[in-house]
Amino acid sequence: MDLRLSGKRAVITGASKGIGRAVAETLAQEGCNLLLASRSDDTLEAARKVLAERYPVEVSVWPVDLADCNLAALPWAAQSPPDILINNAGAIPAGPLEEVDDARWRAAWDLKVFGYINLTRAVYSQMKSVGRGVILNIIGLAGELPRAGYIAGSSGNAALIAFTRALGGTAPDDNIRVLGINPGLVTTERMVTMLKVRAEETFGDPTRWPEFLDHLPFGRAAAPEEVAELTAFLASDRAGYISGTTVTIDGGASTRNFAY
Repeated sequence: MDLRLSGKRAVITGASKGIGRAVAETLAQEGCNLLLASRSDDTLEAARKVLAERYPVEVSVWPVDLADCNLAALPWAAQSPPDILINNAGAIPAGPLEEVDDARWRAAWDLKVFGYINLTRAVYSQMKSVGRGVILNIIGLAGELPRAGYIAGSSGNAALIAFTRALGGTAPDDNIRVLGINPGLVTTERMVTMLKVRAEETFGDPTRWPEFLDHLPFGRAAAPEEVAELTAFLASDRAGYISGTTVTIDGGASTRNFAY
């Protein structure tokens, strides 16, 4: 299926690794020109180089801390706004209320929660001026299934789900779509590294980390590429009547009260 994305411009935050990097690869395959944003200069430039060599698209980078930046001077200011914005940057620490202090909680929300909101605010007004655009927020399953052991993340994700639904409900009036994706567990490099440590502690063998995922549907977590392919479809005109909602990708785990 042709997603009709060739030639469109997409901004992807948190694009140097994990889900964001997979999204960049998938959109490049579909012919999108990319602006990759991340706090990590080295990994961002490495991603740019690989993508520019593999695909006949334009790839540029935006080294930025979205928790603390001036969005009045966005890097595409001299051009029309991007066709697609993928908000993906940020990881919120785990832990119950008494373990996540104010400084860690605020720093995490400044990047993910307010980072998404502030960049959306800046880009939405530009998209509105030209009468088109798609904003897609990659959020997380904890917003649907809050846990006390991940209280900062559960609360932040729930806020972003509400933000996405509220804005996405009226955005079609401006010919803009705003929607989200809630991934469950995904085998990103960060998650695999944590599971390897746990496997070493539990079994004395880091290669046994997949055993911690045996209880999930299909006996595994989602691959980053699966989230990326869903992202590409939802950002395309093929999903042109979808706005104001979030799509869960967890293999059905949440409907069976599985741990995630």
